[in-house]
Amino acid sequence: MSFGTKIFSGVQEALVLALMLVTVFALFYVNIDLMYKVGIGVIVFTVIFLITIATQILTQQKEIKRANAA
Repeated sequence: MSFGTKIFSGVQEALVLALMLVTVFALFYVNIDLMYKVGIGVIVFTVIFLITIATQILTQQKEIKRANAA
């Protein structure tokens, strides 16, 4: 269940997919105002984007520490 590259751990992938499914449900199947739908979409996009950036930064820091230790 990988997105192509190994960025996320299994738990992170499951949480991101669950967040996407909840978002799709909220945007298409719940009868709420359009502004709320846009707000939900923006918040979810931001959360997923920040999770990806944080994971990449942590991975790079681990690689730098390994390179400095060797």
